[in-house]
Amino acid sequence: MSALIVVIEDEEDLLELLEYRLGKEGYEVVGFLSTKKVEDFLEQEQPDLLIVDRNLPGVEGSQFVAKIREKGHQIPVVFLSAKDSDRDIEEGFLRGGDDYITKPYNIQELLLRIKAILKRTKSVGSGKLAYKSISLDLDAREAFVCGQKIKLSKLEFDLLLFFVENRGVVLNRDEILENVWRDKETRQYKTLNVAVNRLKKRIELEKNSYITAIRGIGYRFC
Repeated sequence: MSALIVVIEDEEDLLELLEYRLGKEGYEVVGFLSTKKVEDFLEQEQPDLLIVDRNLPGVEGSQFVAKIREKGHQIPVVFLSAKDSDRDIEEGFLRGGDDYITKPYNIQELLLRIKAILKRTKSVGSGKLAYKSISLDLDAREAFVCGQKIKLSKLEFDLLLFFVENRGVVLNRDEILENVWRDKETRQYKTLNVAVNRLKKRIELEKNSYITAIRGIGYRFC
């Protein structure tokens, strides 16, 4: 099963071991020694799983997970931690963990748990697309912001989907019109501007500024 896994582990030897073993299983792995650059990475990529140590420099691992959950990231999380009391484990789950493995751990058990989580989440999410606090159910053509369903017209859904698929890219108006508007007769800049402004009102519920107008060119979604 191909998947992108992010590992956050402050012990370099353990990080390298995990990267090696997960790589042998066929996973794409990106490792970090702290949470410092992980949020920036999550803004650009959509990993399928996070493996997080709790005893990290700077921000404690479960606090970091709670923070990204508040921002709308729903990536599955497995905690690997020497914190092994009942209270610690409960805290990990309450802060957004999907599984909790205490150190020292059996690597084979970890691999089996990873496979189980990915099998469940990737099959459920096969018709879904998520970015930051926005998630799209492609089969039902439904959109959610911070877990709250928002009402979109067919055109607005298609426009949002196109933006999410091309996040971070400056899109010129002609390109957007050609890819989103089926009817050539309605492909007008004025129509596009109205639709974008309407979409902004729908999705920017928590002062999130997703859509930026690029003067003389078009828009960027990020």
